[in-house]
Amino acid sequence: MWKSFCSWLLYRQMGWTADVTEEHPDKYIICLAPHTSNWDFLIGQLYVGARGMKSNFLMKKEWFFWPLGPIFRKMGGIPVWRSKKTSMTDNLNPEWKKGFYYIAQKAGLPILLYGVDYQKRHIQCTKTIIPNGDIDHQMREIKLYFKDFQGKHPENFTIGEV
Repeated sequence: MWKSFCSWLLYRQMGWTADVTEEHPDKYIICLAPHTSNWDFLIGQLYVGARGMKSNFLMKKEWFFWPLGPIFRKMGGIPVWRSKKTSMTDNLNPEWKKGFYYIAQKAGLPILLYGVDYQKRHIQCTKTIIPNGDIDHQMREIKLYFKDFQGKHPENFTIGEV
């Protein structure tokens, strides 16, 4: 019932489409971009629900306050403690955080690239990266994959230097 509801809401009511050609093994890391709005979380959760997938996600610890904390944990949320404060200028920094890459490499997991395009209302996953330790080359490849996707707030996204 939840799967049907999420499909109905995401695809029929909100008008989104999806093109997912990559195989999803038992365990993997998703790199989703551009991430320019908290709406990305809602779209992602509806997509996961519509596909009948189980997911965990990383989220900054500041969101894990009462009553949201227990809800996010129940949904699979894992709070992340950052060592420094961030601001809007940090969000616009062209240097991407690379934690997802290191987690995938250490765990021996593939990284599925999911693009979210608000202009087209389209979700796409047509590329998988197998971390090989050549982070400069592979981060360039990842950034280039996302270059044509339009976030909800495109002014808040950059692929940075490639």
